[in-house]
Amino acid sequence: MSGTALGVSEYDAAQSEVADDMARHLDSLTKPKGSLGRLEELGVRLAVIQGHVPPRLHRKVAVVCASDHGVSAEGVSLYPQAVTGQMVHNFVNGGAAINVLADSCGFEIVLVDCGITEPTGLPAVRDLRAGAGTRNFRREPAMTREQLDRCLDHGEQLVQELHSGRAVPFSESDAPARPADIIALGDMGIGNTTTAAAVTMALGAPEDVVDRGTGISAEMIEHKRTVVRDSVAFHSPFETPLDALRALGGFDIATMVGMLLALRGRRIACVLDGFPVTAAAYVAAHIDPAVTSFLFAGHRSKVRGHQILLNALDLEPILDAGMHLGEGTGAVLGGFHIDLAARLASGMASFTDAAVDESTAPEEEY
Repeated sequence: MSGTALGVSEYDAAQSEVADDMARHLDSLTKPKGSLGRLEELGVRLAVIQGHVPPRLHRKVAVVCASDHGVSAEGVSLYPQAVTGQMVHNFVNGGAAINVLADSCGFEIVLVDCGITEPTGLPAVRDLRAGAGTRNFRREPAMTREQLDRCLDHGEQLVQELHSGRAVPFSESDAPARPADIIALGDMGIGNTTTAAAVTMALGAPEDVVDRGTGISAEMIEHKRTVVRDSVAFHSPFETPLDALRALGGFDIATMVGMLLALRGRRIACVLDGFPVTAAAYVAAHIDPAVTSFLFAGHRSKVRGHQILLNALDLEPILDAGMHLGEGTGAVLGGFHIDLAARLASGMASFTDAAVDESTAPEEEY
């Protein structure tokens, strides 16, 4: 049953029915009711997204969107823009944190070049470029309308390919793969926290979303606030969220917006990583509020603006490990917990199957 085929009230009723069915299923398993705590909540939410009790995750994919940001020219980051491409090479070579965590947690990695300054030329990187990095939005709009449309289309294309089971990453083989059940969404791009702060402030987020990012000094962060504040004022007013995204966004954020908007009706769950990824969700939710129905917050980033956006989206983070790396690391770790929730729901025996007297199972008292 696809969410796009139902009216809002019918869809809400269907979600509620699945949630009730999943809760009853969990209560039938050989444990005290509610004793698995947050894992049970994650299982219920996943079942609602999939429309299936119990939920199952057969294929887990981490999508890392990379691009460069012209606003880096304003000196808002500790690192030079060339680091974006260098880190993508590191991902391909298996040397980054996301490689270790994805492998450990059973996620494939799909690397997407949304607009790095210099194309990588690597077969393992999906080429969905909208340009050689955005322009400096303190001086001019970050992208053209054509580039924005290209990013949104690329995001939809990625989700469609993952939903249809096309082999991703795109090797020379055309052998079909299983459809993806869950996407862990990550990012890579020098200057992207500045971009994320600007586009979310343009849509009503407070100035507190501007934070240290890669650990800049107090003097640099004040400069970063000035750049963001001036840029938002320079391009205001914004008639639509897409106007703000075109003026102040990044190719990576715009591509992720396209992906998030494409989730509706496809029964794919999405786990958000840190601040830039959640900024994309914030933009997407301004376009289609139903987007949040398909989302999990993988973790709470140490970047202050992240919690502000999570509050606005009414998403509770699965983990709080003091991380602020990006790359999809927090999304994969959170996604692993969702996977565990699904495995418990489908793998545990019921009281009836195990011939255990359900009347002896105590109610949770915590």
